[in-house]
Amino acid sequence: MADAVATAGNAPLERSSSFHLLRRLRTLGLLIAVLVLWQVVSMYVLDKRTAVLLPSPTVVTQAFWELVVSGELFVHMRDSLKREFVAFLWALSAVPLGLAMGWSQTVHDQIDPLIEVLRPVPPLAWIPLSILWFGIGDIQNQFIIFLGMFFPILLNTISGVKNIEPNLVRAARCLGAGEGRVLRRVVLRAALPQIITGIRVGLGVGWMALVAAELVGANSGFGFLINDARTLLRTDIVIVGMITIGVIGLIIDRAIRYLGRRAMPWSRTFSA
Repeated sequence: MADAVATAGNAPLERSSSFHLLRRLRTLGLLIAVLVLWQVVSMYVLDKRTAVLLPSPTVVTQAFWELVVSGELFVHMRDSLKREFVAFLWALSAVPLGLAMGWSQTVHDQIDPLIEVLRPVPPLAWIPLSILWFGIGDIQNQFIIFLGMFFPILLNTISGVKNIEPNLVRAARCLGAGEGRVLRRVVLRAALPQIITGIRVGLGVGWMALVAAELVGANSGFGFLINDARTLLRTDIVIVGMITIGVIGLIIDRAIRYLGRRAMPWSRTFSA
């Protein structure tokens, strides 16, 4: 009798687990269909000469495993992530600058014209000048990534400060809070969801700028890996690099969303 009750109690749990598994597989349906179509086209549509330009998923998987076993993939991953992280630390300077520009109209009026002149210039346009300034190496790459990150973080911080409910600021001042305390306890916290959104966008743009910078100004990293494989006509390695870049970018984005939910459970910005 007890066994029957236990079995009946476990049945809803098993059905729930099966439902979540089926739901997860359904969300991967399009990806699986693309992989199957890719495999069929590479094997049966393309001839041997053109198949080199679009290797099948199985060939790409073999190239991925070769890079993993040799450790080469992890070396390039380490170097790219290091450049991204250092540039991100630089780009965080956009937060205090954005707070100042959003809070003070005088500061905004002085700095905004310069920002609006520099912001439309693509980070890639800075590559020739940055090579002349810093040479080919990590600093040059980090400068390009910094430019990709800085402006999204800055603009979102300014927007977050300007969209704060004025009554919150008035209430803090009525309770005797000074200017510094208002900025720290009210303005910064209220603008935090928008700031995190800017960081999320900036990291994505910086990750794209990093790969472009490494294509022409680095001797390691994913950009270098892709460019070096192109010269050897190793399109399988090129695709491995592209897929790895996309997966790492997805992981970075999901990590920021997770941290946003943990830091601001009251905000609906990162609930999706």
